[in-house]
Amino acid sequence: MDKIEIQPLNITDAYMTYFFPFSFREKERKELMAQLEKNHYTFFTLDNEELQDKYYGENINISHEELDQFFLPFIEDKLFPPSIKNRGFLRYSKVIKDSFVYEVHDNKLNFIINSMDIVLCPFGIGIITIRVAMDQEQETLTNLLDCIDHFCVLEPKLPKDKGAKIHHDGKVFNNTNELVFDYICLPLKPYIIHNEKLAGYYGSLPYFEDERMHTSVFLIADDKTEITKDQLFRLAHLDGKDIDGNAFISSSNPEYVNRYVDARIHDRWAPHTYTISSEHTQVTISNKKKEQLKQSVSQFMSVHYYNLMLHYYYKIILLKVSYEHSEVSWAKDKRYVEELIELISKFYSRYYFEEVSARTEGKELTQKLREVFRLQDLFDEVRQTVDDLYKAQNNQASKRRNSLLFMLTIFTVVSGIYGMNLVIEDWKGKTDWSKVPGYSFFEWISLITALTGIGLAIAIIGYTTCKGIYDRYRKWKRDKS
Repeated sequence: MDKIEIQPLNITDAYMTYFFPFSFREKERKELMAQLEKNHYTFFTLDNEELQDKYYGENINISHEELDQFFLPFIEDKLFPPSIKNRGFLRYSKVIKDSFVYEVHDNKLNFIINSMDIVLCPFGIGIITIRVAMDQEQETLTNLLDCIDHFCVLEPKLPKDKGAKIHHDGKVFNNTNELVFDYICLPLKPYIIHNEKLAGYYGSLPYFEDERMHTSVFLIADDKTEITKDQLFRLAHLDGKDIDGNAFISSSNPEYVNRYVDARIHDRWAPHTYTISSEHTQVTISNKKKEQLKQSVSQFMSVHYYNLMLHYYYKIILLKVSYEHSEVSWAKDKRYVEELIELISKFYSRYYFEEVSARTEGKELTQKLREVFRLQDLFDEVRQTVDDLYKAQNNQASKRRNSLLFMLTIFTVVSGIYGMNLVIEDWKGKTDWSKVPGYSFFEWISLITALTGIGLAIAIIGYTTCKGIYDRYRKWKRDKS
């Protein structure tokens, strides 16, 4: 078996988009939106054409018309709601344009954070988007991947993830978490839900995988260099350097590398441009001249950004439902089960669609994302969850109905035996309770049956009324979607 030789590659331009999911309370949505507007975030709409060149970097313009045409109509009105009163993905954007230096493994990378989005998605899920561009003439692929890989990790815990620092205006941030939540995204911090049993901001999403931000990358390589499969494999895994600082590839089997790349590559524009998708990143790399890639970079910032964000959201919601189903206590969480069923039904009917684009390339990239995110497997699991929940709810409802029917049957039988003579003469007019101790056996049965029946009727009416009021209160208080 041949050893994999790592081919060097110089990168002249790099654009990175980092996605960080979080959870917030729906009842605080309006308050959160007001806070974002107060901190100079702008609500994004397609009608506002002034935003086409505002957030994406120098000399990069996106086309709102292309965004409008790329997605199918039933997806478009969810992704681009015209006002904050509409349901869907409410995007708030802010220009940053600050310069930073990322230092790791004796390697320094100059970069600019051009802008950031905070997207408030349905069902209390939000996504922070950070747009970053390399701010130097050239960097090796190895050094660049090493920086991207470390930047993705919010709170480094493993030895291989530690050691990075971010410098800005005399300040030093020891990890990405400090940069995001103590500097560029400070207004959002109070609104993130935390699970106190879990450390860090990923306590907000205890079902999420690997505590890494998802990354979308567009790289422009030296136009005199061929793009090889080992480079594509390293891009998919963000293989930069090992713990000793040497160039690294996370496989020793060339055949495995070939199979992996062939299964995940989108090579419509080969041999000059490729897109490869994995569980934690989607990377487009091209060795064309920068002047020839204006349209491609624009699409990376627009239609491909929204396509990736939508499917990333699908993955998060499906993981959320699977996790919450596993946490349900059937004996105590009957109403929560009903709400979980309602959430699944609303998500499936309003937001989850297998086809989202009318264009051939959009369909191809969508299929790759569905495969790497395992959306079909997760959806099948959720569909089984719905079936299990419905069966459990029906079984519980049947038991309650049978218990009530049993009690009512007893009263019906006793009343039937007595016929029309269930009422005792002493009960007519003013009741003389002093005669009760002298009742006969059958009169005692009549008394107990009557009082118990009246008590049961009052209890049923009271329970039904209180349950209705409480359910209305929960519905008012609960997250609105």
